[in-house]
Amino acid sequence: MKTILNEQNLEFNRIGMVAMMILVVGCLGGLAMGLGAVQSTATLIVVVIPTMITLCLLLAVAPMRWIYAAGIWAISTDLMLILYFLVA
Repeated sequence: MKTILNEQNLEFNRIGMVAMMILVVGCLGGLAMGLGAVQSTATLIVVVIPTMITLCLLLAVAPMRWIYAAGIWAISTDLMLILYFLVA
């Protein structure tokens, strides 16, 4: 029962969450690229794949639980690489 209510709430707030997700994922991906992910092909792939999957799911109007899963994956990957490039 709780899962159904949560999914309905996610779909109800789709427009606002899509706008926030585009902003956060796009900016963090760009920041990770600018801090040094361009220097290596491996880090370039690690940043681009989750970011583009999230943006493609947003464009395809996929279910919100897929978008959230891809967004969390992209944001966590970007944040880890941003911290790595700031420390190194």
